[in-house]
Amino acid sequence: MIRVLVAATSAVVRAGLEALVTANPALAVVGSSSGIDTLVQDVETLQPDAVLVDLEGEDEPALLGVLGVGPQAPVILVLSDDPQGEWASEALRSGVRAILPREATAAEIVAAVEAVAAGLIVLHPDAIDILLSALPPVPRVQTATGHQTLTPREVEVLEMLAEGVGNKTIARRLGISEHTVKFHVGSIFTKLHASSRTEAVTLGARQGLILL
Repeated sequence: MIRVLVAATSAVVRAGLEALVTANPALAVVGSSSGIDTLVQDVETLQPDAVLVDLEGEDEPALLGVLGVGPQAPVILVLSDDPQGEWASEALRSGVRAILPREATAAEIVAAVEAVAAGLIVLHPDAIDILLSALPPVPRVQTATGHQTLTPREVEVLEMLAEGVGNKTIARRLGISEHTVKFHVGSIFTKLHASSRTEAVTLGARQGLILL
């Protein structure tokens, strides 16, 4: 069960986000906040796994680092009117793990919560290339057998990227949503330090993750 703290300036928006989180059996609402002032204390008290933030009217840069980083810090998802703005790059460097447009659907938001809780990064599709370049380097941790940290599903996606297959076809082949495919592609880019599909395939082949 993923424990989610909802933060929204608008009471109506807050209630809506709580409802969509509660509707998913894999998620649970542990509390809610109405602004940055109460958010830090609520995080310390409730210790959620994820924080879903829609602080309309707040200064978005003020969110940066407000919840801290480290192994005990929750993953942060932000809904914004400007998911591709300059502030978003700084947000990613500060620990935010998902930035979605405020008009994102309920299914997209729930999928994003599940994805970031699993260690993935969720970005607006139009901003992936721009924002991924701003992410901090991720150490290339290897297991005892020398393999990289791509999951089996990510390797499957990488193999299809090598075939030149599009996200829609990948989703159909694997029986997952197109949004989930985008999450996997973003995670592959991050782990391989790639900025494009071609570079990800090239790096994956060099590291023996796939065969060309």
